Amino acid sequence: MSHSHAVRVYYEDTDLAGIVYYANYLKFIERGRSEWVRARGLDQARLKAETGIVFAVRRVEADYLRSAVFDDLLTVTTELRALGGARIDLWQQVLRGEEVLFTAQVTLVCMGSDGRAHRLPGEIRALLAQS
Repeated sequence: MSHSHAVRVYYEDTDLAGIVYYANYLKFIERGRSEWVRARGLDQARLKAETGIVFAVRRVEADYLRSAVFDDLLTVTTELRALGGARIDLWQQVLRGEEVLFTAQVTLVCMGSDGRAHRLPGEIRALLAQS
């Protein structure tokens, strides 16, 4: 099941040509991931404070298909593809209406306060796995 998050394109998101600067799509999908985690009942600040666990991006494979422009209302979708021991694989898209503008395969890793990968605790895994 896919989670959706709305994003409005502001002037500051665009480049000299008036289109969304390529790096801002990464910011848009970051917001989408944060809202996906929140929608599953996880408070990331509390998780870090109580367990030292954070989610870090390990890999992004992105495709820029079409351009968004100032004032577009976009939808960022996030879908869980796989949940490993310390790994979370997601599929994300940025759409304008039904038109797909950007896609990304994103791999997150669960990290402890020591900066190393840690297995996802069972209760966190259960929350992330819910559809």
